[in-house]
Amino acid sequence: MATTALDDGRVEQLEATLRGELLRPGDARYDDGRAVWNGVIDRYPALIARCRGVADVQRAVGFARETDLPLAVRGGGHNVAGTAVCDDGLVVDCSEMTAVRVDPDGRTAWVESGATWADVDHETQAFGLATPGGVVSDTGVAGLTLGGGIGHLRCKHGLSCDNLRAVELVTADGEFVRASGTENAELFWGLRGGGGNFGVVTGFEFDLHPVGPEVATALVFYPSDRLAAVLRAYREFVADAPREISSLVFAGELPEEELFDAGDRHRQKFAIMACYAGDPDEGEAALAPLREFAEPLADVSGTMPYVEFQQLLDADYPDGMRYYWKSCYLDGLSDAAIDRIEHWAAAAPSPLSTVDVWQLGGAIADVDIDESAFGGREAPYLLGVEANWEDPEADEANVGWVRDCLDDMRRFSDGSLYLNFAGFLEENDEMVHATFGDAYDRLVALKDAYDPTNLFNRNQNVRPSGDGGR
Repeated sequence: MATTALDDGRVEQLEATLRGELLRPGDARYDDGRAVWNGVIDRYPALIARCRGVADVQRAVGFARETDLPLAVRGGGHNVAGTAVCDDGLVVDCSEMTAVRVDPDGRTAWVESGATWADVDHETQAFGLATPGGVVSDTGVAGLTLGGGIGHLRCKHGLSCDNLRAVELVTADGEFVRASGTENAELFWGLRGGGGNFGVVTGFEFDLHPVGPEVATALVFYPSDRLAAVLRAYREFVADAPREISSLVFAGELPEEELFDAGDRHRQKFAIMACYAGDPDEGEAALAPLREFAEPLADVSGTMPYVEFQQLLDADYPDGMRYYWKSCYLDGLSDAAIDRIEHWAAAAPSPLSTVDVWQLGGAIADVDIDESAFGGREAPYLLGVEANWEDPEADEANVGWVRDCLDDMRRFSDGSLYLNFAGFLEENDEMVHATFGDAYDRLVALKDAYDPTNLFNRNQNVRPSGDGGR
């Protein structure tokens, strides 16, 4: 339980100035308020400020700064590393700030920082528009975007952060700041891929693109003994694929009861999932080779509503299950890398875990490496290693499997990672440096300017030059 001693008068003063709710240990809603998506994360903050607007965020940040409390920031609460909650500190909870406003003529959307991609899709698809989000609609907009944002539209329309027009945030000194290409441009550079290092984002403005309402999709399952051969064929397919196609391969047991009979449910298998961001009829033909690499165990490909495709994986990642994910960018998909992918997929201790290969390139690589803080633009693939399990007694085995896999696979990588698949907070200093590379010093200068005491440190942290004493 939380043990921080706080002045009751100051806490009551904070509560009186908030439009939202202030939760303390022992309150009826406290346990719900401290719970996040990843069931591994079990932390007890001293206070949770359920903010309803910018003014609430400013007051909560000011309270944490003035009382020297640890501070965590919650958007959608979906971050795998559990950054949204802290022990004995203050959680600035923006999860009730979920408004989405669409300008269909200007093809833009303004999105509050507590919204999920389901909230965004619901509003933008009313006009046949979309901006690149993730591949699970329950994911929060804020965390995904600040870490880059790799989703189903990436090869055609880029990352989530590439589609930002402006960001609004509250900085460590409580100031409200707007950043864009013409206003606080250096901060805008850092916010596009630099994580939550510079403040509490309260709103995003995104560019929108014509997508849907129907899109051509592929989701085909193959037996594991065909994995190496199919990945080699997939490598050739991706090399010449139109950029309208964004695809990924995930390998594991994949025990989907609705798709497989008892004989196939618990055998090793893999799937190819893809979306075509263009004319559905053209997409059906373009995606057809992905369905013909071998004899499939199941094939649920076809044209469907974009919103439905965005939600296909939601049920596989329920609230409260246990998660530990890490990643590295791959220099290529060599035969040697394919062999190790096959090995690690078969070695997973949980039937719910997968080793994933994400196709990159296309519009992601169109953005110059100096135009944003995001690292990994030049990589052709991302390797994601997902441990997903239910039994707390299996924590050590699942975490160990992910770490062993990444230790092995880094020989095919430059050592950098995707910030949204980065394991636990405490283990990433070295890889954060590798990920940002030459941009790291530029990010430190921004940290010195906007957060010199490192108030915002529960993230893939860029430390200020003085390290802020935290």
